[in-house]
Amino acid sequence: MRRGTGWQPVPRRESNFMIVTKKAISRRTMLRGLGVSVALPMLDAMTPALSATANPVVRLGFVYVPNGIIMNKWTPKTEGANFEFMPTMKPLEAFREHVNVFSGLAQVQGRALGDGAGDHARAGATWLTGAHPKKSEVTIRCAVSADQVAAQALRDHTQFGSLELGIESNQLSGGCDSGYSCAYSNTIAWRNETTPLPNENNPRAIFERLFGEGDSTDAASRLALMNSQRSILDYVNGGLHRLNAKVGVRDRVKLAEYTDAVRDIERRIQKAEQQSASLKLPVMERPTAIPDEFEDHVRLVMDLQVLAFQSDLTRVITLMMAREGSNHPYRNIGISDGHHNLTHHQNDAEKIAKITKINEVHVKLFAYLLDKLKATADGDSNLLENSLIVYGSSICDGNLHTHHDLPIVLAGGGGRQVTGNRHVMLPKETPLNNLLLSMLDKAGVAANKLGDSTGKLDCLA
Repeated sequence: MRRGTGWQPVPRRESNFMIVTKKAISRRTMLRGLGVSVALPMLDAMTPALSATANPVVRLGFVYVPNGIIMNKWTPKTEGANFEFMPTMKPLEAFREHVNVFSGLAQVQGRALGDGAGDHARAGATWLTGAHPKKSEVTIRCAVSADQVAAQALRDHTQFGSLELGIESNQLSGGCDSGYSCAYSNTIAWRNETTPLPNENNPRAIFERLFGEGDSTDAASRLALMNSQRSILDYVNGGLHRLNAKVGVRDRVKLAEYTDAVRDIERRIQKAEQQSASLKLPVMERPTAIPDEFEDHVRLVMDLQVLAFQSDLTRVITLMMAREGSNHPYRNIGISDGHHNLTHHQNDAEKIAKITKINEVHVKLFAYLLDKLKATADGDSNLLENSLIVYGSSICDGNLHTHHDLPIVLAGGGGRQVTGNRHVMLPKETPLNNLLLSMLDKAGVAANKLGDSTGKLDCLA
């Protein structure tokens, strides 16, 4: 089997980006105050005053879950439109018109290909690259990932080219899986073939990165500011009042909703820190700003993702629910066993039932993200309509470590370019990178090749 060869750009073509001149308010307007700056959501006042409505900006999201899925509780039984949602995927039924389920996609570069064991390390490394990683605990090598191809193309339009978010820490080092470096398990994002990008799992740090002003050398002063009892919005209050006086009623409603969301996230971060500070743990040091419950943590990070999209601080975000091989227990649903250990179920019905419950938790959280995107206005539409978010895993069967027929869902309308309500059955072992290449195309990112891709998907043309 030929190994992935990376991505190949094509000459830049006309994209969907908004290029306008006669605006009442610049799209990049920010409210600035003492040591902070707050980006703004898309307002009616930012659209061209004397031109036709601009094409919407398309955001790209990549949400990863590890260790595979129990597929007979996931895969729809019929092809095409109006399929029946299976139990695990049932929380997504409310978003049917913005959901495409794919069967037949594969990341064959995750297979051994002569390298022996290490499927979990290869799964995380290949999901967005389609390239076979070098088996080593010291000298790592893979390929640029789809999110970073997009980040490189779109970075001139936003403050951040991309955000890499996670729920588990990325502090594992050394070897994590049968001779593979932990670098392969800690992230799904690769800037280039030798540079994996670390995830940030601390909501406080994510919030400061989005709304703090200046670089990391000013971290101490920004942290002191954010730890005060005042909201970040209090520091830009004057500018907010002046802006409210300049815009129409619809824009004032959008600003109110946006600022309410910022204040709510601040409150939840502060509450998490207070709870952490009150716990007395004699052995380990308690991290701050990370909620105790897994679901609360995921929802808080997802809310920050929505804010980042809403304010156009970035158009590209990856989110790892957990790293490959994660043994996180889910005690709040009665599962104290480690996730990874359970996936080696050897057809034990009790273990399969537990994995199914874990799969359902993950999908419910993804549905939460879709609901927040749909409820957030973006121009004359909403963020779900103007986004493409892929959800899934790079392993199908966690017991057998298979890398074909992957569980993959694509959500969002891509700026009214993608039709939903479909179960798309593709030829066996169609490269997952064909879907990723199609997503890049819908976001105005031109590329002829990505890893082991063989072309864009006709169903998304």
